[in-house]
Amino acid sequence: MKTQIIPAALPEALTRALETLRKGQPVAFPTDTVYGIGASLWDAQAIERLFIVKDRPAEKAVAVLLGEPAALTQVAETLSRTAQRLAERFWPGALTLVVRRRLDLPDNLSPNLTIGVRMPDHPLALALLRRAGPLAVTSANLAGAANAATAQEVYAQLAGRIPLILDGGKTPGGLPSTVLDCTTDEPRILRPGPITPEMIAAALA
Repeated sequence: MKTQIIPAALPEALTRALETLRKGQPVAFPTDTVYGIGASLWDAQAIERLFIVKDRPAEKAVAVLLGEPAALTQVAETLSRTAQRLAERFWPGALTLVVRRRLDLPDNLSPNLTIGVRMPDHPLALALLRRAGPLAVTSANLAGAANAATAQEVYAQLAGRIPLILDGGKTPGGLPSTVLDCTTDEPRILRPGPITPEMIAAALA
């Protein structure tokens, strides 16, 4: 497979990315932390390719990225008022909400009935997600290798494994998102990050 890098500023960049995703192939693009690779959320074979591309263990879940808070209803089986309020307050941004996934989503997205969902704070990622809809996304690197902050770093690891990389420049990196379990009555932090317990408490007060 030939891997092509396309500057995100080109008018045809998003169109090419959407065409690639519709064919069931993964696309790499920048987010507000690192580069990710995305696949169609409702295509089990496309999600399986993410695992193959990365040499990723099958028991690991794949996150879902959204282009707008309202898209939560497309992926969550039930949605608490708490999750809605936190999405409205902190998205786009560094907060991943763990919710109960819709049963019609592919089983290989997650080994259980929950998924992590986030809206990234990056203009290119949001433009792609708003046109493509929610995507299954994981970091654009081989399993266990360093995260990629540039399109060239993605290419160095994944050339020949994916067809398309959108080059949106260097990503800001920084801390991974805060992961918050919203499947219980009391939200519980699973991974600390930029959104602190105090910030969450203030948003829910």
